[in-house]
Amino acid sequence: MSFRDIFVVFGRVTLLAICGCLLTGSVVTRGQQPKADPSTTQPQPKPKNEPAPAQLQKGVLTAEQIAEGAILIAGNGYGRLVLDQIRRNGIERGRLTRIMEDGRSEEARYELRFVRGEKSEKDKVRLDNKTAQAEYSLIYGGGRIFGIINGSPFTPRAEASADFIAQQAHSIEALLRYKENGSKLSSAGKDKQQGIEVYAIDLIDNANRKTRYFISARTFRVLWLEYEETPPGGSTPIKYTKRFYDHRIVQGTLVPYRTVLMEDGKQILEMRILTVTYGVKMEDSLFQNPEAASSAGNP
Repeated sequence: MSFRDIFVVFGRVTLLAICGCLLTGSVVTRGQQPKADPSTTQPQPKPKNEPAPAQLQKGVLTAEQIAEGAILIAGNGYGRLVLDQIRRNGIERGRLTRIMEDGRSEEARYELRFVRGEKSEKDKVRLDNKTAQAEYSLIYGGGRIFGIINGSPFTPRAEASADFIAQQAHSIEALLRYKENGSKLSSAGKDKQQGIEVYAIDLIDNANRKTRYFISARTFRVLWLEYEETPPGGSTPIKYTKRFYDHRIVQGTLVPYRTVLMEDGKQILEMRILTVTYGVKMEDSLFQNPEAASSAGNP
């Protein structure tokens, strides 16, 4: 497996949690967990002006009402009050499986650290990866992407950087933060697929990237999303579908512990969360370029 392939794989995964990234359930413990900040674990009283889930299911809903319903449920009934308080930062550890073109599967472990900014473009994200071939990190901060391998920085290929950004733009988190990001919403109707009634809404962000979300009309969980991306240097857009399973409650917020990514209808990646902890304080040095930090320390 070439480094190009490795970068593309993890580029696709990086912001599924934040990215994607959003993830679920009570915290699963495997080994010692980082200590969470106690100030981020106490949900506040539910605002009186937020509609209850039952109210959201009555009548014809606008795209904004559907999105607000999804936000309410993602915060376990408390909406933004919990999401903004609890998921300001965190650490997620998991396992991902890539399906190769010849049908073989390739596994890797990852550790995702993030610190949210006032907008998604101001987030800080670090993804540490370990495969049978290599260990390296991809880091996003200050609107730039760089990598670190064996303590030395490198510039990821264009395909990896594009996939990295795509996973931030096309994620559950992008919907939950649509207001702060200034994204636009529109309704794509109501449908019934595989016996499940779903609302479809389109989100267009400030970079004109479009994502269609399919949200359960009964539970207001995001079940899957769809988008198209044209590879760097390519001319034909590729259709991607991202499906979310095994929703759990983690520190009062809803997280899907299993995510499947499909390319033109063919599964190419599966991600499973092992543990996730929010409210973990992290040093800024985790997200800094080693060369820049070294230069700053020398006159």
